[in-house]
Amino acid sequence: MTDSTTSKEPTIALVTGGAGTMGKAAAKGLIESGHRVVLADINDEAVRAAAEELGADTYPIAFDISSYEACAAAMKHVVADVGPVEVLVNNAGVLSNAKLVDTTPEEWHRVMSVNLDGAFYLTQLCLPAMRTAKWGRIINISSWAAKGGGLTAGTAYSVSKAAIIGLTFSTAVETTKDGITVNGIAPAYVRTPMVEKQLTPEQQAAVMQKIPVGRYCEPEEFAHVVQFLASPRAGFITGEIIDQNGGFQFD
Repeated sequence: MTDSTTSKEPTIALVTGGAGTMGKAAAKGLIESGHRVVLADINDEAVRAAAEELGADTYPIAFDISSYEACAAAMKHVVADVGPVEVLVNNAGVLSNAKLVDTTPEEWHRVMSVNLDGAFYLTQLCLPAMRTAKWGRIINISSWAAKGGGLTAGTAYSVSKAAIIGLTFSTAVETTKDGITVNGIAPAYVRTPMVEKQLTPEQQAAVMQKIPVGRYCEPEEFAHVVQFLASPRAGFITGEIIDQNGGFQFD
């Protein structure tokens, strides 16, 4: 029987956006589950500090995920220094609050290159080793904005996160027979500096009124979903987007 709940835990997980609040929370949870985590971020100083905070099972690496060449070079280093990636968490992202008419072409391409292109590049680069191993987990971080169009988030951000859902579905269809699962998480308003600093007090109050549970999602709650999807116990779930929005939207 393949990929049962008694299958071995994978040993190497790559988490992008690793210096941020959600990335560190996800990495911490994966380390607790027995993984060695490759922590990736564009900020070298920040990712090294995050890795030091998380401990010895963390390997920091800094590169620009919006560049295919940078991703390819980084993955060569990861494979040589740590080993092939068995769990990929495409978490890195940038926020844009600009609505449609205020979104410049430069802003559109900046957001898409980080939020979508990076996930595509790393998925493409990690898949061969997963296929060889007949085991893998890909976890793509989308957003409630992909489904709701964005309450405070702008057009480019919302569209990029909707495209992540499409990437999740497309990759899942292609890898179902390879022992690989591909799923997404669509959080709404995780308690992070990116959210709290880019929303005015008035916007934060409006958000709280609309979330039925009356609070932000805590980073640790987000990390628990990543832990589960990365585990052998999630082996019969693929092509799924898990909503984590406190009752913001049902579907």
